[in-house]
Amino acid sequence: MAIKRIWHGWTTPENANAYQALLLREVFPGIEAMGIKGYRGISLLRRNLSDEVEFVTIMDFDTIEDVIAFKGEDFEQSYVPDAARLVLKRWDEQSTHYETIARRSAG
Repeated sequence: MAIKRIWHGWTTPENANAYQALLLREVFPGIEAMGIKGYRGISLLRRNLSDEVEFVTIMDFDTIEDVIAFKGEDFEQSYVPDAARLVLKRWDEQSTHYETIARRSAG
């Protein structure tokens, strides 16, 4: 069973590229450097809206226990480093977690 940890954050169009760069250059490598057992990676999605830009992160873990190793017992609390808080307009206070029950590849 795999776990998907999903989180949303929004920023202004003016701050969107800076936030994206922060994630790719600092936040994601920082998470990888933690060496969390069962952590399998992270995906970043971006959607431009009329007056803001939405980002979605989807983290992949083997088990919910691996998520707890990342965030502690209050594992639903979102992970938003201070540098990210400076450029985000708003964000989910909690991440949601889903069990992957099926996956099909094309072809």
